[in-house]
Amino acid sequence: MKFEKKKISNIIFVIILVLFFIPNTRGMMQIFLTRIFSFSPSIVEVEERKKVATYDWKLHGVNTPSINFDTARDKVVLINYWATWCPPCIAEMPSLQKLYNDYQDKVVFLFVTTDDDPELNKFMKNKNYNYPIYRSLSEHPKPFISKTIPATYLIDKKGNIIIDKVGAADWNTTKVRETIDSLLNQ
Repeated sequence: MKFEKKKISNIIFVIILVLFFIPNTRGMMQIFLTRIFSFSPSIVEVEERKKVATYDWKLHGVNTPSINFDTARDKVVLINYWATWCPPCIAEMPSLQKLYNDYQDKVVFLFVTTDDDPELNKFMKNKNYNYPIYRSLSEHPKPFISKTIPATYLIDKKGNIIIDKVGAADWNTTKVRETIDSLLNQ
């Protein structure tokens, strides 16, 4: 029996829909589709860039020493707000881990969450991630007050926000790496 291309694509579509309604596969499907449709984040136009309002922000280190954001002044910084229960956050984490692996000695990475330690430890161990996780101990500096996660900011040495991305993105791209390299050379 010969299947037409249209029938095959309809069957695949129905299977994907069914998988979304099965609780155990819904999260995996969301992560899978988010990874497929995640692209490199856009760079903010120079005239539209916001600046970090203050560097006074206390952060509790979960798997790393606690810091004050003031230590990141005059450095290139990547801040990512995320959670272990958030499918778009989970979808972008492999690309952020790869970026962290290559730039951890040159860029200040701040992965900020409100999750509890047991969930964090289990998530990090299961995924083999080793990026530094923090919890905010004081008010977040403006303009980092986003109620949506994931939210990621790339900041230059002068405190200008070069990338302001809400939602999942592919962070391990040539475009992002060239942008970081350019910021490090300024």
